[in-house]
Amino acid sequence: MSVLTTGANPPPEIPGAAVAIPLGGESRVPGPLRFLARAFATLWSNGKARIGLCIIGVMILVALLAPLIAPHSPTATTFKPYGDPSGTNWFGTNGNGQDVFSQMLYGARISLLVGLAAGFGAVRYPVTLGLLSGYRTGVIDEVISFITSLVLVIPGIPLMIILAAYLQSRSTWTIVLVVAFTSWATGARVIRSQAATLRTRDFITSAAFSGERLFRIIFREILPNMTSLVAASFFSAATAAVLAEASLEFLGLGNPNAVSWGTILYYAQQQNALLTNQWLLVFAPGLAIALLATAFTFINFGVDALSNPRLREK
Repeated sequence: MSVLTTGANPPPEIPGAAVAIPLGGESRVPGPLRFLARAFATLWSNGKARIGLCIIGVMILVALLAPLIAPHSPTATTFKPYGDPSGTNWFGTNGNGQDVFSQMLYGARISLLVGLAAGFGAVRYPVTLGLLSGYRTGVIDEVISFITSLVLVIPGIPLMIILAAYLQSRSTWTIVLVVAFTSWATGARVIRSQAATLRTRDFITSAAFSGERLFRIIFREILPNMTSLVAASFFSAATAAVLAEASLEFLGLGNPNAVSWGTILYYAQQQNALLTNQWLLVFAPGLAIALLATAFTFINFGVDALSNPRLREK
């Protein structure tokens, strides 16, 4: 006896036929966004990394909303020089009659910009060179290793001071380039060592025998297995960049017209802030720089869980 079906009823199921599984809302989200969301959730699950993310988040909001939060212009010289903290000037004024609290809010912009930009620059090219050197033995590995070893031998801080002193441009981007140029070799050496150990794994050998191109093997097979190492290199470079920028500004090798935490320390030293009992001019930017460097270090504690499922389970 046959059963007639109308167009409104579903067709009968055929044994062995594929069944379409409806995809959830996550499938419509682009892959990079899903990866960033999982990475943020992994970092947030770590207590120290959570503290670092909160500090970085607050500083980013302060930097973005500085024109709205700052009570005065950071370059205005309309106040009494060497003024004590008051209701008008919360952190007092410097020797030029500028509001220190407003300068602290605006100074977060340059410190964050230098830290993130120099950290990205100090990781992007070392990752490429380290992966290429670790995977391709022979002349390429020898040339890259020789250049890396040569840069590692040169002291970083004296080289940074010489480059910053002799460059005509004293802009913020000059400091970013100087910091990135002097801090890429360490990351390249570490990534090269890890890539050399992954080169002989079975999945890399299979990809090479299947005819995969060089850069596809490097960036699609090897790089995903080094996520935590790359992220750790980024945050380490960002921490060093923040401290290096403040040091160069303090030594007068940066842009004196820019408003950053380093320039606040520079003018505090030039105007003998401690001798005039203006200790807040030294304590406030020093504490902000220390908090930013500590935040990057705390985030670095949760980076290992990005590529280690056992740490995520714990």
